[in-house]
Amino acid sequence: MSLLDCFCTSRTQVESLRPEKQSETSTHQNLVDEPTLSLLPSSTRASEVICSTNVSHYELQVEIGRGFDNLTSVHLARHTPTGTLVTIKITNLENCTEERLKALQKAVILSHFFRHPNITTYWTVFTVGSWLWVISPFMAYGSASQLLRTYFPEGMSETLIRNILFGAVRGLNYLHQNGCIHRSIKASHILISGDGLVTLSGLFHLHSLVKHGQRHRAVYDFPQFSTSVQPWLSPELLRQDLHGYNVKSDIYSVGITACELASGQVPFQDMHRTQMLLQKLKGPPYSPLDASIFPQSESRMKNSRSGVDSGIGESVHVSSGTRTVNSDRLQTPSSKTFSPAFLSLIQLCLQQDPEKRPSASSLLSHVFFKQMKEESQSSILSLLPPPCHKPSISLSPASPWTEPECDFPDEKDLSWEF
Repeated sequence: MSLLDCFCTSRTQVESLRPEKQSETSTHQNLVDEPTLSLLPSSTRASEVICSTNVSHYELQVEIGRGFDNLTSVHLARHTPTGTLVTIKITNLENCTEERLKALQKAVILSHFFRHPNITTYWTVFTVGSWLWVISPFMAYGSASQLLRTYFPEGMSETLIRNILFGAVRGLNYLHQNGCIHRSIKASHILISGDGLVTLSGLFHLHSLVKHGQRHRAVYDFPQFSTSVQPWLSPELLRQDLHGYNVKSDIYSVGITACELASGQVPFQDMHRTQMLLQKLKGPPYSPLDASIFPQSESRMKNSRSGVDSGIGESVHVSSGTRTVNSDRLQTPSSKTFSPAFLSLIQLCLQQDPEKRPSASSLLSHVFFKQMKEESQSSILSLLPPPCHKPSISLSPASPWTEPECDFPDEKDLSWEF
């Protein structure tokens, strides 16, 4: 039974979507898998227990984000039988068009086949009346974009960028090996767990190059639903010509994301699409030092709406209380100078000619990542404040046929995108 077959269930029925029920398994039956990485987070082991499709087993705590053009609410919740914190994405299917339903179906189906530590996992997927519930591990640090706004408004250190990008590119390499283009690589789609594991989310924009058992060389389909992702897109994807685009388009997005992490701002964000395309086409490759590609603002040192400042040597207020953060852990590059290795990585990724960009596999061997220690994830934790595990607001479990309502301190701070 496919996901769309479950959309007509009664309002009191809860039905699990298991891989063996899917009818569209032929496309990705033989996924390429990398050797198992060591030191997986404890949340991965919890997936062996958290497979319940009983809505009463999940106690919603607080809304932590919005996604899918505001049709999906993302909640921190507790799996009451085990006490484990989880993330629940709840979508009202009645508000979705047929195209959006197909996008949801694709994301759910593909999630059953992807098995990689750097790809966001869906533990359980089921419908509750007209609501789709997706249960995933809770990522205590949220997204890299949230970290930028909360702790690093002027950009992260190269060491932290290296740790975050390395995990993201590993996940991207896995997708590319299996014939998929992500098409939405950006800081808000890079999540970090409390154990320091970096994972890629945003599978709704994913596109498979494999059709009817054959792998195509190019794609001509434009990502639907959202224009907010355009600043990260490659010039060939935006151009939409007869040449199409391929997995190298994601590599360009990695370069834009690197600039985003280094500067604290999104390149091209305030530009009209036509101006953006012309700017990307004229070159030469950009770097985090190119002011022309960043939004113009009076001051980039702004406190977040939650009251958190840059965090350098000061006490910051987070949802679980007040913590004093070590200044060495939150140091940002005030001089705005970058190493030749980092600039080389960005310039390679942002080549106008896709053929001149490295593959994801080659990018992992770049000199910028040489200092990474694959056997440990502890290095990223030494660069971050303690994760927040305790929500500030508790809610009663939601009724199976009503949309959960959350009183979040400020809806503009909902920065998790899925």
